[in-house]
Amino acid sequence: MRVLIALTYYRPHVSGLTIYAERLARGLARRGHRVQVLTSRFAPGLAEREAVDGVEVLRVPVALKLSKGVVMPRFPARAAAAIGAADVVNVHMPQFEAALLAWLGRLRRRGVVLTYQCDLRLPAGAFNRAVEWSLRPLNRLAAAGADAIIVSSDDYARHSAFLTRAKAKVRAVDPLVDLPEPDAAATAAQRLAWGLGDDVTIGFAARFAAEKGVETLLEALPAVLAALPTARVAFTGAYKDTVGEEAYWQRLAPLIDRHRDRLLFLDLLPAAVMPSFFAACDVLAVTSLNATEAFGMVQVEAMLSGTPVVATDLPGVREAVRRTGMGRIVPPRDPARLAAALIEVIAARPQFVRPRPAVAAAFDLERAVRQYEEVFEQVRRR
Repeated sequence: MRVLIALTYYRPHVSGLTIYAERLARGLARRGHRVQVLTSRFAPGLAEREAVDGVEVLRVPVALKLSKGVVMPRFPARAAAAIGAADVVNVHMPQFEAALLAWLGRLRRRGVVLTYQCDLRLPAGAFNRAVEWSLRPLNRLAAAGADAIIVSSDDYARHSAFLTRAKAKVRAVDPLVDLPEPDAAATAAQRLAWGLGDDVTIGFAARFAAEKGVETLLEALPAVLAALPTARVAFTGAYKDTVGEEAYWQRLAPLIDRHRDRLLFLDLLPAAVMPSFFAACDVLAVTSLNATEAFGMVQVEAMLSGTPVVATDLPGVREAVRRTGMGRIVPPRDPARLAAALIEVIAARPQFVRPRPAVAAAFDLERAVRQYEEVFEQVRRR
């Protein structure tokens, strides 16, 4: 089968969405499918066409960047050509070009599958509100042109206004999680290199974006330190130069300065180091604030590394803890409840840890890729 996967950003840009799409593309390629990725050439040094892990990546030049989006005048022509060479078009949303891609696919009688990663919530500002407003009819148009819509959980689908309008087309497929088992010696070496010593370590693995709720964790820190004086927060992920989040970083600056001696910024760690990062943490905090977070794959990655999680009570985000019992669920924007849960999980950590095989069975990568494959086959035949 010839599969075209389309999304605004792809590797080397790093976000949950790009990691998810990369795992899907590589998984399908491993199973013998011809996979192309159509994306933006968001950085000038990137090749317009290259093969990566058995996947052909096609990058369209960017003329202009607007907030977190891009303007690509040559995109329609490139998309039409790529769709013509495909059997199935898989469009990852949110994406400004989703409706164009869906209807180009429909007009060419290709199977069209949307992967609805999350709702779009841009940073504050009149321009960003206008962008969100303009995308609503385009998203509905994309859904009308699609044969199927994949979402990460039934829980998220039930609470999304967009997905409830198209529920006949919606199918839940578990997130694509792929993380090697951590090596104890490598983890010990990394803890030493990072200067963690015997400190209690709270992990945070995400970009610094407004929807991630970093401020809630920083505001919870004094209460955590009162109970656990050696606690530190270790951050991994882009933080200073996150696309469209410069103002958010400035808002966080006073909180960061206040707790600087208890914060460790590791920036964006290589994929090979992530098992050691999760294993080095006593608990992982997922403090997302709104529907821009639909699941949070880092939760399962931490659990596979033997680390429990405290996550916010949002549709989809609460699913990992619900299904494994590895942690606690707290209301968003509630530093006091977050602090109490972090202290509880750290103090009674063994009772929150589950064997790796049990977590892997609940969130199996190959099963998720096969489910995608089944949906693609159905829409291709249709």
